[in-house]
Amino acid sequence: MTLAAAVPAQADGYRYWSFWESDGGGKWAYATQGPATARPADGDAIGFRFAVSRDASDASQPAAAPDFAAICAGTEKRAGTKRVAVVIDFGGPLDAPPGETPPDKLLKVGCPQLREDATGAEALAAVAEPLRYDGAALLCGIAGYPAKGCGEQVSGTETLPSGPASGTGPSGTGPSAPSATGPKTATGPTASTVSGRGGPSVGVLAGGVAVLLLGGAAVWKARRRG
Repeated sequence: MTLAAAVPAQADGYRYWSFWESDGGGKWAYATQGPATARPADGDAIGFRFAVSRDASDASQPAAAPDFAAICAGTEKRAGTKRVAVVIDFGGPLDAPPGETPPDKLLKVGCPQLREDATGAEALAAVAEPLRYDGAALLCGIAGYPAKGCGEQVSGTETLPSGPASGTGPSGTGPSAPSATGPKTATGPTASTVSGRGGPSVGVLAGGVAVLLLGGAAVWKARRRG
């Protein structure tokens, strides 16, 4: 019951970077941990989407598919390294904070080659610096966007986007196939830790809730045994 108090019951939504994961050939799945602790394997894909969402179930996926083969085409694996497809979706005007405008290219992808134990946060940093975090290590900005703010609650006076976006593409052309010039992240959306840097990033929030639930179950069992 105390978990419900973590997010205001009347909250319309939050503006933040969400964090997504995929095995590089399937669908996006909302991350249950932050990019700072996630360690994608060679051939995996990670995604970040900036949007306004009410909760994890309503979060918008990156508009480009987690297509490792397409994003990392031509990047050969080297000994002692791994390749991770990174997809960054900056959202649209409806998701932009007041006074800010999304980048001209709303989708950015990259295929960094990293050491084998590198985290998702390191993969992101290799593709889209500068990154901005708050004092609680929440991911607030990717590639300088947005310039300020971090997981702020959106009031009822603002228009909320309707429904999550489908994650399709890249097919080779159009917005579903961004050029490799270039991913909401966890709590209150998501408290990713660097993204460690998530802000709130929903993925981290989900992980925190899971830990609380497990902890509560352990206490309950201990009391019964006592």
